[in-house]
Amino acid sequence: MNDEPSPKAAMFRQDLAVLTKVRLNTFVLVTTCFGYFLASRATDWQGMRLVHTILGTAAAAFGSAVFNQLMEIDLDARMARTADRPLPAKRMDVLVAFVIGVLLSAFGLVHLSVMVNKMTAVLALITLVTYVFLYTPMKRKHSVNTLIGAIPGAIPPMMGWTAAGGDLDSSAWFLFALLFFWQLPHFIAINWMCREEYETAGYRMWSNGDVSGSRSARLCLMFSAVLALLFFWPYLSGRVTWPCLVGGLLLGARMMGLSLRFGKHGDRASARRLFLYTLLYLPIALTLLALCW
Repeated sequence: MNDEPSPKAAMFRQDLAVLTKVRLNTFVLVTTCFGYFLASRATDWQGMRLVHTILGTAAAAFGSAVFNQLMEIDLDARMARTADRPLPAKRMDVLVAFVIGVLLSAFGLVHLSVMVNKMTAVLALITLVTYVFLYTPMKRKHSVNTLIGAIPGAIPPMMGWTAAGGDLDSSAWFLFALLFFWQLPHFIAINWMCREEYETAGYRMWSNGDVSGSRSARLCLMFSAVLALLFFWPYLSGRVTWPCLVGGLLLGARMMGLSLRFGKHGDRASARRLFLYTLLYLPIALTLLALCW
């Protein structure tokens, strides 16, 4: 008896993973767990509550990803890196995708409200609304969309924090700020490297028309500086010790240096080096906080 899935079933599972942006949303779940881990140090650790938090957060995140792609079928079709997604490639019916998005979003919000707490569900709702109804349409209208898009990406650690019983205090807002400002140089570097595709598709990004990379590099430098100075926040409030402050300053200083290099050379190699460092920065910063918190 052949237990291997049919090619059609395998393709559907693959398309479902792309539709729900499983790889990208893994980042959401990791930062949610991190917020839960930090907050649980001052509360009782509840393993099943973490499981329910992950389940509800994942469903809500997957649902918002579906709605995002439903709203951008025409734009995705114009870009080589997104043209093969299931909706622009017409491998999945729009109505099927819509039903999937509704079911996932509804389940995620209700599950968080019932099995975790109301505050975490409200944060998930804010994340979904901001991502789908503010960030997604704004990408066609104004480059400020990058700032708006960083908001839903910065809320997940706050969701983990409140899920563990923490209040929306200064520590929760520090986690929000850390994720918010980290995303900006990360996405600006991506935008600049793919600027021609974004321009052709009709997206309004900071990198549009910035052939030299000077504007993008200045923005990266500014946000990297804020990211470095941000570590004074938990240090002055007594949450972390001086090694964490020094480590945070050094991590931010390195990102600033790579931003300056990007501005000097204005080439794909320097932008890619900055982008790769942002991928390295976050796990190091989170590990540092976990050790010093």
